[in-house]
Amino acid sequence: MAEPEPMASAAGQRLGAPETLGISTLDPGHRPPAMPPGRHVTIRVRMLDDTEELFDISQRASGKVLFDLVCSHMNLIEGDYFGLEFQDHHKMMVWVDLIKPIIKQLRRPKHTVLRFVVKFFPPDHAQLLEELTRYLFALQIKQDLSCGRLTCNDSSAALMVSHIIQSEIGDFEESQCRSHLLNNNYIPDQMALMDKIMEFHSKNIGHTPAESDYQLLEVARRLEMYGIRLHPAKDREGTRLSLAVAHTGVLVIQGHTKINAFNWSKVRKLSFKRKRFLIKLRPDLNSSYQDTLEFLMGSRDCCKVFWKICVEYHAFFRLFEEPKPKPKPVLFTRGSSFRFSGRTQKQVIDYVRESEFKKIPFERKHSRVQHNSRLSPLPSPRHHEVPTESGAPGDRVDSPPRRHWKESALVSAEDPLASRTRASPSSQRNGREDRPGPGARPGAEEARGSTRQAHPEHLSTGVVSNSPHLSASSGHSQGMVNGQKSLDLCGHSPDGRQPSPLTSPLLNDASSVRTDDEDEVRRKRFPTDRAYFIAKELLTTERTYLKDLEVVTVSFQDAVGEDEATPESLKNTIFSNFEPLYKFHTGFLREVEQRLALWEGRSNAHIKGDYQRIGDVLLKNLQGLKPLTTNLHKQSEALVELEKACRASRRLEGLCRDFELQKVCYIPLNVFILRPLHRLMHYKQILERLCKHYPPTHVDFRDCRAALADVSEVVEQLQGSMIKMENFQKLLELKKDLIGIDNLVIPGREFIRLGCLSKLSGKGLQQRMFFLFNDVILYTSRGMTATNQFKVHGQLPLHGMTIRESEDEWGVPHAFTLVGQRQSVVVAASSVAEMEKWMEDIKMAIDMAETSNGPSTDLLASNLTDNKCPEDSSVEAESEDDMTASHSSLERPAPHRGNTTVHVCWHRNTSVSMVDFSIAVENQLSGNLLRKFKNSNGWQKLWVVFTNFSLFFYKTHQDDYPLASLPLLGYSVTIPSESENIHKDYVFKLHFKSHVYYFRSESEYTFERWMEVIRSATVSSSRTRILNRKESHPH
Repeated sequence: MAEPEPMASAAGQRLGAPETLGISTLDPGHRPPAMPPGRHVTIRVRMLDDTEELFDISQRASGKVLFDLVCSHMNLIEGDYFGLEFQDHHKMMVWVDLIKPIIKQLRRPKHTVLRFVVKFFPPDHAQLLEELTRYLFALQIKQDLSCGRLTCNDSSAALMVSHIIQSEIGDFEESQCRSHLLNNNYIPDQMALMDKIMEFHSKNIGHTPAESDYQLLEVARRLEMYGIRLHPAKDREGTRLSLAVAHTGVLVIQGHTKINAFNWSKVRKLSFKRKRFLIKLRPDLNSSYQDTLEFLMGSRDCCKVFWKICVEYHAFFRLFEEPKPKPKPVLFTRGSSFRFSGRTQKQVIDYVRESEFKKIPFERKHSRVQHNSRLSPLPSPRHHEVPTESGAPGDRVDSPPRRHWKESALVSAEDPLASRTRASPSSQRNGREDRPGPGARPGAEEARGSTRQAHPEHLSTGVVSNSPHLSASSGHSQGMVNGQKSLDLCGHSPDGRQPSPLTSPLLNDASSVRTDDEDEVRRKRFPTDRAYFIAKELLTTERTYLKDLEVVTVSFQDAVGEDEATPESLKNTIFSNFEPLYKFHTGFLREVEQRLALWEGRSNAHIKGDYQRIGDVLLKNLQGLKPLTTNLHKQSEALVELEKACRASRRLEGLCRDFELQKVCYIPLNVFILRPLHRLMHYKQILERLCKHYPPTHVDFRDCRAALADVSEVVEQLQGSMIKMENFQKLLELKKDLIGIDNLVIPGREFIRLGCLSKLSGKGLQQRMFFLFNDVILYTSRGMTATNQFKVHGQLPLHGMTIRESEDEWGVPHAFTLVGQRQSVVVAASSVAEMEKWMEDIKMAIDMAETSNGPSTDLLASNLTDNKCPEDSSVEAESEDDMTASHSSLERPAPHRGNTTVHVCWHRNTSVSMVDFSIAVENQLSGNLLRKFKNSNGWQKLWVVFTNFSLFFYKTHQDDYPLASLPLLGYSVTIPSESENIHKDYVFKLHFKSHVYYFRSESEYTFERWMEVIRSATVSSSRTRILNRKESHPH
């Protein structure tokens, strides 16, 4: 059966990395190495999808020039995980040396076929941040399965094949699946496992190709032979063995079973002498091994090949940066001058996270599934003509299709696409064409660009917390994130590097009306008194508050209120309390709107002076609100009742989870339930500002002061219970983000801080999410699972713990050590400020644990014993027997919000404390702002809501749900400089790395307020404020 062959095409340039060609192995801002002069030669490279590409390079060019050219052709950013291998004149497979000239490595380049394959296999495929990278890894697994290199039991083999065919033909249909398996062979003994493969395939319904790649890698990485390349050897007794290298160290394998492993931390030196390969170990009194282990290999060349790959594996996975070359000796050399060339894994991950690239669609050669994703395969015909070397369509041939590429990454002049695609002026200045990704049609990029401008549903719909699927304001809608289509949240797409928390693009220019001087003229007709703008803040925030009440009383009630799974106690607790509030605030909002209309002079009944006040409206309504506030201290009962009801009914739990994924529920449901408490604090702040502004003789001062006294009394009574409820709500929210722990919410537990730290282990620094409570620290990792949650790997009880700085001890910047009674953990923060915040909070928590009878951490032990991360134990054990069980647990994975604060902290590599959450509750704001991108000319008018550390964007205040969001953690807010040419008043600037947004407010007061509340989210607050709150309201 002939395979579909892709059309000849060219790689497009990625956005956000100026002056680069999207090449993984180059530093930002640099071009590929210049092509040295000399005779050119054509190199054939066989790709992982079995196509062949032709590259013209100079014979004097280094291996790096060729490798960069291959990566540029594929638009591959994470190219450092891959390499080029070929068979030398000794019939041995060797890697292309990136430093040496090609002519010194290939004796007969015209007759040598290089293979582009995976070279470095990371322990966790979640470290692969690009969908294209994971797709290439999946192709490598597919090859290894087919040739028998990746051995495993039948269950694992069938499970992996089911994921492969899911990505190729889509959802299960029996006759189609059977026919496909008969025509394609994926494993040596496929016929015997056909029924089991089809059974597994039937459980993969709904998985996208990207998702299937992820699940395939999830299964493969647990296998003992994953990423193993065997090098035959013998021990001193002559027993036949094989040596291999992995991220952990050197492995000894007999048959297909690992019998020994020498961790990098135990190896002092690797060397070879003629046929002997030597491993020198560090002295260990507890070890029975000799200091030096000796293995006999087939030849000196075999030893050297294995020694080189060991050197490269060690450098790639263990070092922070590329090792510097040794100075050349003056007289003579001793030993090999070989060294690792390229970025280390840490540098690759940091580079991809810190840089922003245009997401170029790529073609999945064997896939018939059409699916829009961040890097989605473009729909293509099932059959293509094979381009001949002249570029004309030719007859189908059996050999792999070839395409020809020049060293400048330009399409060969004979390529028919080259004559039909005109380069843009900017690309011509760079000496190259901007081209669509492999498999794209001419003009496809332009068409996609115009589509983004034309359709408002392509707007960013929320943040992703670099989640498996792009998080949206709606769990059941599709949107654009950074100009790319997002996925249905129920699809659980394991999209590796989600840019949304870093690059939420707000709205595109076509989605909103541009306003400029005419809006400014209109604004000048309105009152300029500060009291007017304070009253207008009351109006704008009241509109948002009423919409939030509507979420509970209308949307949530429609979703669960009439369902038989909803107990009467829940209806009585929540809906009976919220409906009177909703009715009251509807009338209150109407009065405020009428008063502001009179104040602005938009009514014929306007009489200057009589209506330019708001205190009387506030006093009247706050006194009317008092009877309704008597039940607000019972809001915690509503939270408890909702939690109990969800625990008792799976159906209700599912209904609530589905509701939280809807567009209208733009923040966690529990936060909506606490909104009435928060709103009283906002009334108090508004009245305090009015009283501060008015002189005592002002006509509005007396009413404002009386209203302030009334609301302050209520807030004072509720303050203690409010702190408790905020903590309880945060524990419930974190419970949804974590897996591997069932009893996170227990009496007496207080949340203190969450954030990202790097944990030092045998594998080096590993990114982990830490959660600090008053009795325990939990550390977790974010596997890109369909549920989008963090898996708890371990716990560190605070009782008896000590903490110390250890940067000098380990040579790791911003490192500190947590010394517990059972284990010690070394972690590193991203900055000095982050380290100081963590150390301050942990010291405080340790003191609290020593002086209080906090919750027993033993309650957690039973839930964590089975979740210990492999890196935290001295021996890594991978079991294939758990494959089926792990698959069955993912058959119907529950969707989960991907835009929570936890996910944003993970992507921004920062932390946030309960202090910050409490202050964020007080600092909420709504109103119209004008927004401008860095490179755009006009301003767009948007309705903006600030809450939960994020800006949410609407077209108007009547909209039921936001169109886009921008998490502010990690951003900084400043005033534009003169060089930015923003010649407008009341403009503030938000920027994070390369992302810059400008916002204009209508007055000095609103400008100050927006700066104030945004700074509360972008600048960590002092702990003294929350401590003062707790001391004044003991509970």
